[in-house]
Amino acid sequence: MYRHQRHIYDASRKFYLLGRDRLIARLAPPPGGTVLEIGCGTGRNLIKIAQAYPGRVCFGLDVSSAMLETARQSVARTGLTDRIVLKQADATAFEPRALFGQAGFDRIVISYALSMIPPWQGVVEEALRRLSPGGELHIVDFGDQAGLPTPFRALLNRWLALFQVTPRGELAAVLDEAARASGAGVTVEPLHRGYAVLATLRSTA
Repeated sequence: MYRHQRHIYDASRKFYLLGRDRLIARLAPPPGGTVLEIGCGTGRNLIKIAQAYPGRVCFGLDVSSAMLETARQSVARTGLTDRIVLKQADATAFEPRALFGQAGFDRIVISYALSMIPPWQGVVEEALRRLSPGGELHIVDFGDQAGLPTPFRALLNRWLALFQVTPRGELAAVLDEAARASGAGVTVEPLHRGYAVLATLRSTA
């Protein structure tokens, strides 16, 4: 699907993938820390993270080779190839040491990817397993839309379905359960009347 869309992805998505920059502003990886984005797409978020937090090494994985091709081009244009490493992998089962030479990550980001991955609960569980002790998992995605007018919700969901996007109305509940199961702390914040959800899960292990 993204073989052609990747060329206009960032220009078109900035109008409705809300909350991404707020997530980046809250990320605050420790000095010398590591950041992984699962479903990194065009590399837009990783570039902004690397620019916002000098001295941190960033990693990205995506299942789409077409998106990764665009990401590598973007990273090269910004002169960040020494700080951003990109690999192709399945978000539901990846080995960070084999891919990146890392046992875990101080921060893991998932931005509007869970709504595009059918086994999305497994992605959350896998990400939590890959956090370094004291690390944080930051997620932003479409929410339950509870505060939005019904006609707008119907139109939005029909439009998102054209791009194989399914908002996860139960996202907050699943994150609460995943946090309890892993012993992590969790905060979940609805944005724009439930249009989106911004969440942070903090490892205590």
